[in-house]
Amino acid sequence: MSARTILLLGTLDTKGHEYGYVRELIEARGHRTLVADLGVLGDPLIAPDVTADDIARADGTDLATLRASGDRGQAVAAMQRGACRLVPAWYAEGRFDGVLGLGGGGGTTMVTAAMRTLPVGVPKVMVSTMASGNTAPYVDVKDVTLMYSVVDIAGLNPLSRRILANAAGAICGMVETAAGADSQAAASRPLIAATMFGVTTPCVTAVRELMEAAGYDVTVFHATGSGGRAMEGLIDDGYFAGVLDVTTTEWCDEVVGGVLTAGPTRLSAAGRRGVPQVVSVGALDMVNFGAFESVPAQFRDRTLYRHNATVTLMRTTPDECVAIGRRIAEQLNAATGPTALVLPLKGVSAIDAPGQPFHDPDADAALFDTLRASVDPRIRVIDVDAHINDAAFAQALAAVFAALQR
Repeated sequence: MSARTILLLGTLDTKGHEYGYVRELIEARGHRTLVADLGVLGDPLIAPDVTADDIARADGTDLATLRASGDRGQAVAAMQRGACRLVPAWYAEGRFDGVLGLGGGGGTTMVTAAMRTLPVGVPKVMVSTMASGNTAPYVDVKDVTLMYSVVDIAGLNPLSRRILANAAGAICGMVETAAGADSQAAASRPLIAATMFGVTTPCVTAVRELMEAAGYDVTVFHATGSGGRAMEGLIDDGYFAGVLDVTTTEWCDEVVGGVLTAGPTRLSAAGRRGVPQVVSVGALDMVNFGAFESVPAQFRDRTLYRHNATVTLMRTTPDECVAIGRRIAEQLNAATGPTALVLPLKGVSAIDAPGQPFHDPDADAALFDTLRASVDPRIRVIDVDAHINDAAFAQALAAVFAALQR
């Protein structure tokens, strides 16, 4: 295995000895290090390859100015912005293969922000005092690996040495494994993104099998807000040859006010990059809330369904379906690549069928009619006289995708 380079990014004025320790361990395994300093409080305890002043200048300021301000919050924000500019540029230049950080609250915020600028798949390990709790602000939808430091990162002792050694071993193992994975990925089949919810699983499973038989690999994302955002980010990163966006349910939560929204840019990445996309209306019959008691008071008299102890679903009304349809049409109309919209006329989820709690033909018709009337004429709209989980609908999706490739 050839030597790889690991970026060590953090505050060397307070954590320099700890960074020096992991640097020794990494280099003892035959790898190189690139040490970048984010510290603004004092002089670094070990010599960096990239100084704090270098990083401050990337944000249009300098270290002396940040220190003179006396505002630690302002200084941390400036260093974070500088790191977020430099780190992806260094990676694009091939200067490192993975990144390791050590920190408390401020350090974790800065380092993980820089980590999130990197593509999924780049090894990222953060040893942090903040890793036991709400980690969403640090991870978001990127593959940041958090390791709880157990003790504060404030000196070397038998316990902290063991934890830091584990972290050094982890990042070394990751970059070594990534080298082999990169060569395998280069030879893999074209990759397709798909979206799924529990109530659209039969459809997505069937279409995945059809696509795999046709020579594609399929990556399925759970349409829970973070899943949709993760897919959008990976589309922007150029991972996918096409998209089967079967389950666009996150738009219900965005428009109506549920808890699983993927934000107002959902359904934009494929169109922006010109990636072929087949879009459907999976689970647009439902808005998501937590436990039944968490449903907002203004919705308590609506059609509600207890999916389980922690998830309550609310049926979308015809008016809400009109609003959702318009928002989806806006996104599709901005697409620059081949785009098709496929509508299952007999129901959009497992609980939107005759005899099921969300069966509402009027609401579905409002959705379908709005989409047909609102999408640009250049976008193909295909009506399929089937339920979304019928085999015929999965076959239609695969056929439409194949037609977009011609």
